[in-house]
Amino acid sequence: MDLVIQLDRRQQLVVILLAGVILFGAGYRLAQVKGRPADEGRPALEKAGENKAKDVVVHVAGAVAKPGVYQLPQGSRVIDAINKAGPTEEADLDALQLAAPVSDGKTVYVPQKSQATQTGPPAAANKAGTAPAAATAKQNTPSSQLVNINTADQGQLDTLPGIGPALAQRIIQYRESNGPFKTIEELKNVSGIGDKNFENLKDKITVY
Repeated sequence: MDLVIQLDRRQQLVVILLAGVILFGAGYRLAQVKGRPADEGRPALEKAGENKAKDVVVHVAGAVAKPGVYQLPQGSRVIDAINKAGPTEEADLDALQLAAPVSDGKTVYVPQKSQATQTGPPAAANKAGTAPAAATAKQNTPSSQLVNINTADQGQLDTLPGIGPALAQRIIQYRESNGPFKTIEELKNVSGIGDKNFENLKDKITVY
């Protein structure tokens, strides 16, 4: 009888030990789950989607080796976009605001050094040998007459120093996308017009 009681006690002890091991294991596992970072269990596709949303897509054109569309991290600067495409030797980087942030869906146009000083590409003379219309307009424009950058068409903008057809078109596109210029300084937000170009323009333009 004593042997049976002794065996029962041993069995009870074994059962108690097993129960303790099971409870300890369950508690340890629960602590691991609670201590895991909140985003550790999130799907990889969801994380990838978040990272992708932080990128911006810009079009780099002009005096670059590889013009095209590039994906950059949010917060990138104009210089980052230009370096992606590789500026050429003729690129006039001084004409751009290299430290300005790039915006998603925008175009970064890199002008050539010759474009910074030219008054627009000369148009071919007609058969009668008359001067190009754009050049004639520039010669006949009084120095005291200001060009309203909010109402001027491409031909009028082309009469400004350093503004060729391409830059004139970008000024019009900026105006259509963002509304009228509030100050003449806002013109520097147009890709291709930096501090150097603006200094040559500020006395010849108005927004009123």
